[in-house]
Amino acid sequence: MGKKILRFIDDIEGYICRTLLALFVTLLFAQIISREVFGHSLSWTEELSVYMFVWFVYFGACYSARLSAHNRVTFQYKLMPNWLPPIFEFITDLIWICFNLYMAYISYNFVFHKMNLFWKSQTLGIPMKYIYLILPIAFTLMTIRIIQVNYLKFVKGESVVDPDTIELDKIKSKKLESSKEMLDAEDNS
Repeated sequence: MGKKILRFIDDIEGYICRTLLALFVTLLFAQIISREVFGHSLSWTEELSVYMFVWFVYFGACYSARLSAHNRVTFQYKLMPNWLPPIFEFITDLIWICFNLYMAYISYNFVFHKMNLFWKSQTLGIPMKYIYLILPIAFTLMTIRIIQVNYLKFVKGESVVDPDTIELDKIKSKKLESSKEMLDAEDNS
């Protein structure tokens, strides 16, 4: 039971992203059907969908940080000795952590100390504080995930490979196998 809870918490961004995506796509679909079929527009669905999309993007960034799947410029690592790229990745992750902590501080300060309590969303009437709350949450969560990935890589010695790299390796190995089969077929004929 405890492992299931820990696994759920470890993948919380994924669940939130899936839920938000399903909800805002459903809302947009309902808006299109309502407008085109019934000739009536549901104005609140557009605004809510935009806010859900923004939350989806920030949680998606946290999720990709957990998977170590953020875009990185890594071509220069091929020109270096093998021991050097992990050091540079660690340094860039430290810079990224500093940036995230700074943004978390600024956004927390803005949301809780500088934002006017009477700012409300235009159609829904929701206080904008709740919409902007994603900023300190996301930057803090992203920082935690970056630290988690670096802990797994450098302390536990686990290999953290993003899913795209795994898929690309599978495709490359299938291509190699099919090329070998074609060469073998040509040699046999």
